Amino acid sequence: MEKTNVFETSKVGKYQFFAMPFHCDFSNHLRIDHLGNDMLNAADLHSDARGFGMNYLNTVDKTWVLSRFAIEVVDMPVSYKVLNVETWVESAMRFFTSRNFAVTGTDGEVYAYGRSIWAMIDTNTRQPVDLLKVRDGLLNDYVETDKPCPVDSCSRVKVNDSANLWSTVKATYCDIDMNGHVNSVKYIEHVLDLWDIDWYKFHRIKRVEVAYVAEAHCGDELHFYVEERSENDFYIRVMAKNEVCRCYVKFEEIITK
Repeated sequence: MEKTNVFETSKVGKYQFFAMPFHCDFSNHLRIDHLGNDMLNAADLHSDARGFGMNYLNTVDKTWVLSRFAIEVVDMPVSYKVLNVETWVESAMRFFTSRNFAVTGTDGEVYAYGRSIWAMIDTNTRQPVDLLKVRDGLLNDYVETDKPCPVDSCSRVKVNDSANLWSTVKATYCDIDMNGHVNSVKYIEHVLDLWDIDWYKFHRIKRVEVAYVAEAHCGDELHFYVEERSENDFYIRVMAKNEVCRCYVKFEEIITK
């Protein structure tokens, strides 16, 4: 059976979401953690329609694992605005693949861009899977190198040992995803809670980046160590029993007229 007769053939997927009021903050703008969920949902829809998504992987004891994730904001939408999330695979290697995102409005306004790096693991052994052997290298058919993503690539997010403990939270039911560990975007949510509402009255988020290291589970205590390197640049190490992820948050000041 030919691949083109079975799966979606276009390399770039485009999916519509909404900035629902209960996903917006006190300023009536969509929160970046909800934007992150929309991006990851678009990634799932894109991969599933092309034959290498979770619906197929679950039948062969495999799953995608998010390794790095970066969101760079241009202008967050307000409530009820339509979001068009485009996503595409930029490259595919043996153990990692990179996927990009562009978020726009119905009138062409640009809201955000995103970059991500993914691995695949065997759910029984928890060991990496050779991506180029899954479905005879089907992923290679969908690599799109001509569509630009005009933001910096994901980094390792290095945090110095001088970072100070700012907060500790316990991972509970609502933090856990279908794989049984803390959801990727939940780390972003907890990191954003490190600053109070008065801070957000005068600062907006320009970029959020997460480098995932290990899994955390329900009941784990998550410790957030913060290093401020410049006025609006923060680096965060999240520890449970061991380091679970590192985050970077860049703010910009809100200029009021």
